[in-house]
This record gives sequence, C-alpha cells and structure tokens, in this order.
Amino acid sequence: MVHPQVPGILFTPICPHSLSFRPLILPEHVTVRIMVPFNSRSPAWASFDGKDRKLLAAGDALLCSMAPWPVPTACQVDSTNDFLHSIHDGLHWNLRKTQSFDGPRDRDL
Repeated sequence: MVHPQVPGILFTPICPHSLSFRPLILPEHVTVRIMVPFNSRSPAWASFDGKDRKLLAAGDALLCSMAPWPVPTACQVDSTNDFLHSIHDGLHWNLRKTQSFDGPRDRDL
C-alpha cells in the first residue's frame, strides 16, 4: 500500500509464476521496459485494465512510465485521513472480533 501523494510507480506482478517476483515501488522518473526475449518459445499477451489483450511477439517490448498528469481525486477530509480510514475500514485494522463468549470463564470467578 502506498499513500496517494507518494510520487512513484507501484509495479505489482499479477499471478507471477515464481516466488521471486515481488511488488516494487520505483521513483517517478524511472521507465520500466518489459521485453519478450528474442529466443522466447512462444508469444506473450498483455492486458491493460483487464480489457483487450495485445499479442507480444519475440523482441516486442512495453515501456511503462509515470504520466506527467496526476489522477485527480475527491477527498472527504484530506488525502491522508481518507487513505488511513479506507485502510482501517477495508482491512479491519485494529478491530477485535467479538468471541462467542467474551466474559469471565467459570475458573476465573
């Protein structure tokens, strides 16, 4: 999770086939180049926002960089408050589940 005001690129592999792939946070000036090797035994596919797949042949590459224009967002309070509240509400941070019996046990009396 990255605060929305952090100027950077969150690079997250989806469905990796190896445990060595991990999410990365890269500086905003970095350009990531993803290339299908020339000696690849088969083509690859790229999907953007889950829409139309594009075929990538051996030697094809994708260049990914941060857009010069930020995505505008609407905030109820401010970006930090909204970010932390959404984490708290969505992930249930610092919430304790009520147990089936949350009182003293017989042996504690």
